[in-house]
Formats: sequence, structure tokens, C-alpha cells
Amino acid sequence: MPSALDTPVGAAELAESLLPPLGNRWLHTQAVAEQATHAAPAVPEGERDLLVAAAWLHDIGYAPELRQTGFHPLDGARHLESLGAPRRLVCLVAHHSGAVYEAEQRGLVQELDVYEREDSPLLDALIFADMTTGPAGQRFDFDRRIDEILVRYEPGSEVHTAISKARPYLGGAVSRTLARIDG
Repeated sequence: MPSALDTPVGAAELAESLLPPLGNRWLHTQAVAEQATHAAPAVPEGERDLLVAAAWLHDIGYAPELRQTGFHPLDGARHLESLGAPRRLVCLVAHHSGAVYEAEQRGLVQELDVYEREDSPLLDALIFADMTTGPAGQRFDFDRRIDEILVRYEPGSEVHTAISKARPYLGGAVSRTLARIDG
């Protein structure tokens, strides 16, 4: 029987079943999960496994077999929901790294709104793990990561516009997480 999806082992198993063919995306995901482990002291002890599980699963929506909308947070959340994953995990994947900003650009806000967005140390730490990890698993500080995304995507594209608008929100999550780790 497979492990529960809201555990690091179960989440890693699912991610590994979907992402390795995507090359750098798989390297990124593994490094985000590692970074989430380092950020775990920023969240209550009982939420640390959920943080690492969400890190493993945050980008599963990029798997070609899961594509429905072409918006990976939504496609990943829908897949997790179809597997009966815990609601909180589904919502964390749906809202990782300021997904609402890109949903606005893609006209998918209503679809994303069915998943509650929490304002919590846990979501902040997930954002921190993603926004301090480069596309091939490199360790980046927040500004370098944002700059890398803005170079990778054309000005005017949905991602470029969304990340530009989300930068203050994402930076706040990273700063709060660093303060919680150091505190």
C-alpha cells in the first residue's frame, strides 16, 4: 500500500512517479523538498511533514499526463484531489508561490478560488523553499531567483507579469520564513 500523500515519503513517491522525465523540473523539485526540510523550524512541529510533502508535490502539475488547464498549480491540485489527498495539501499546492497572480493573468481565478488560500507560516515556508531554489536545483537568494524567472520568461508573458506583481508578496513570505528560522 502506498504511503500517505501528506507524508514526505508518500509525496516523494508520487513526485518520482511523474517528474523525472522532465529533467530540470525533477532536479528543482528534489532541491525544493530539501530546502523545505531546512525551513521546517519555521513552522509548528506538527506541520513539518506536511511542508516537506507539499514541497515534493508543488510542481507535479507540470507532468504532461496531468495537464488540463496548462496552469501547473491548478493541474497539480486537481490531480491530488482526484487521489483523495488531504484538503490542506491540495490547497497548498494550488496556492504555492503566489499562484493567484498567475491565475489572474490566465483568467483562471474562479477555478483557483475553489481551493482556500491560507495565510500561514506553512505557506510562507513553502514559498521560501520554491523561491530560493533555481530551475535546476541551484541555491539562490530570493532576488536572484526572481531575476532568473524574469529572464527566463518574455516580458508580457503570463509568468513574467505575474512574478513582477507577486514579488512583494513572495519577498514577504521569504523574509518572514527567514525570521522564523532565525528566531
